[in-house]
Amino acid sequence: MAHITLGGTPVETVGTLPKIGSKAPDFKLTAIDLSTKTMADFAGHNLILNIFPSVNTGVCATSVRKFNEKASKLDNTKVLCISRDLPFAQDQFCAAEGLENVVMLSDFKTGKFGDTYGVTFSSGGFEGLHSRSIVVLNDKGEVIYTEQVGETGDEPDYGAALASLE
Repeated sequence: MAHITLGGTPVETVGTLPKIGSKAPDFKLTAIDLSTKTMADFAGHNLILNIFPSVNTGVCATSVRKFNEKASKLDNTKVLCISRDLPFAQDQFCAAEGLENVVMLSDFKTGKFGDTYGVTFSSGGFEGLHSRSIVVLNDKGEVIYTEQVGETGDEPDYGAALASLE
């Protein structure tokens, strides 16, 4: 389990992020059109998994906007923004913001993604939601970078995540 903070208060997650060099675990997540997406849907692409508690919080929304901007400049790379928000809320956010370079995915049905990737909060005010984390996969589905942000209210290190794909 990871020991991080939420507003300065210590909280924990159910596990740890996948190890660098490992094959990324498969997932079943819900897209904004309510279809099911798995790792196979993104085969052959580099992936940035932008994982966060809720798109309806300031830092989460900022991370989606920043990755949307940067994603348009990346070759063979998709940014998957993953939370437990309902797909309807994710869709409304992207429509209102004019975001087209990210793929919004929801873990609302089962929470298995959060448990498998070790990012589900197991304590604190956000218990059951996902901790702010980045997992970068190469086009073979191997983990090449991870970051679990130490203070949930802080932004991830965008530069380090993007540099891992160079």
